[in-house]
Amino acid sequence: MASIRLIVGLGNPGPDYAATRHNAGFWLLDLLARQHSATLRAEGKFFSLYARAGEMHLLEPQTFMNASGKAVAAVARFYKIQPDEILVVHDELDLPPGAAKLKQGGGHGGHNGLRDIIAALGVQDFWRLRLGIGHPGNKAEVVNFVLKPPRKEEQDAIDRAIDCALDVMPAVLAGKMPEAMKDLHTRAK
Repeated sequence: MASIRLIVGLGNPGPDYAATRHNAGFWLLDLLARQHSATLRAEGKFFSLYARAGEMHLLEPQTFMNASGKAVAAVARFYKIQPDEILVVHDELDLPPGAAKLKQGGGHGGHNGLRDIIAALGVQDFWRLRLGIGHPGNKAEVVNFVLKPPRKEEQDAIDRAIDCALDVMPAVLAGKMPEAMKDLHTRAK
């Protein structure tokens, strides 16, 4: 099994969005960068905040969610990173706050960031780390919901799930996906 070389946190750039549910991918990536003493810096050719920690590339697209594929494809092409070596960290409406799931492939499930990455890469078989944010209960409320900060108890649960995901990251980076999935799915549900 291939090891992960590129970790992408999805979110929207700017202070207006920093605390919103849609930025859960950024929250995890910021902590991961800190753990690896890596500083995310603006990198124009990747349309992103970018850092490298050893063989690991860290990326926060600054293109807004629905154009995330442009940044992911730029890094993947430049460093010759294959789709199965990419992990995309994103918010997930279909999981409750506190849940985190790791999977490879699948559709976009209505997530515009995933939709654009699939279109830009031309494949679906990259890895996803899905951070549960819950669902508003009404499809018409989804956009408003993801662009608002979580309630305190939701934020606490999301933070716990992020901590669990960071704990399994060494196994993920080593390509030990079955081990990482079992551990994460047992702890963050």
